[in-house]
Amino acid sequence: MTTLSQRTDLSRRRGTTPRRPGGRRRGKAWVGLLFTLPALVPYVLFVLRPLVTSVQYSLYDWNGIGVARFVGLDNYRTVLTSSDELVPLLHAFELIGFFTVIPVVLGLITAALLHGLPDGPLARTARVVLFIPQVIPLVAAALAWSWMYSSNGVLNQILRAVGLGDQSRAWLGDFTWAFPAVGIIGSWVLLGLCTLLLMTGINKIDPALYDAAEVDGAGPVQKFFAVTLPGLRREIGVCVTVTVIAALASFDVVYVTTQGGPGTQTMVPGLEIFQLAFTQRTVGLASANAIVLMVLVLLVVTPLQRLSKGAE
Repeated sequence: MTTLSQRTDLSRRRGTTPRRPGGRRRGKAWVGLLFTLPALVPYVLFVLRPLVTSVQYSLYDWNGIGVARFVGLDNYRTVLTSSDELVPLLHAFELIGFFTVIPVVLGLITAALLHGLPDGPLARTARVVLFIPQVIPLVAAALAWSWMYSSNGVLNQILRAVGLGDQSRAWLGDFTWAFPAVGIIGSWVLLGLCTLLLMTGINKIDPALYDAAEVDGAGPVQKFFAVTLPGLRREIGVCVTVTVIAALASFDVVYVTTQGGPGTQTMVPGLEIFQLAFTQRTVGLASANAIVLMVLVLLVVTPLQRLSKGAE
């Protein structure tokens, strides 16, 4: 076996220099960087640069047109101490119940039921129907639900038809029911996504585990908790992560259906940022809200990702 000095002497006699492993690695790194440039450049221009600009704006009192006045962390103090700014954040956490808990729980039940069906027209039709909300634009879905919730909409017509006309109301204009009505729209939109993700996970579970559980006398419920649920930890983590982000960053559905009303009953951070920036012309406060929302999403999602990876 030749040593490094022997290889060096041999290379000198041949008039060449030995190649160093470190140089090869650096060369491969540069090649890899070149391949990532087509994705890296847009990411820097359209994600990192606006992020840095938002941090800069959040330190100023600026209306978007005139001269900006440096105020330091005052905008952040307002966001974290003012009751008017905290209400949308609280609503975002309340939406997690509709956007996350309901779709994930119903998705688990639906996926388990569909998995038990034989692959045929009924199962395929059910999958298509469940996934329809994912292919419909959120604006169109919100408009359709707004018509359903209106005073003469489908929901009120059904209530009147079954003799519950005294319970009919303008659901999106009611101070008590506006927030749950918006939350149900989010549950409907995300149910199909969660169901399909969980069905994919169930199909990856070894059928032998179900056979073994059946031999041990386990029924459908016991097999669900003993085999299906533990085998779906990774998929459940993905569903929870995606739906939590959708709840905290919700905008489209709320903007189209209620625009934060009645009053501030359905105001969420995304809509609050939009109104502060483009209606009230307080760009600095809107930027501070955006940064706080981003940090909040990271604080919530990062532990979920770690729990999901730990479950693997």
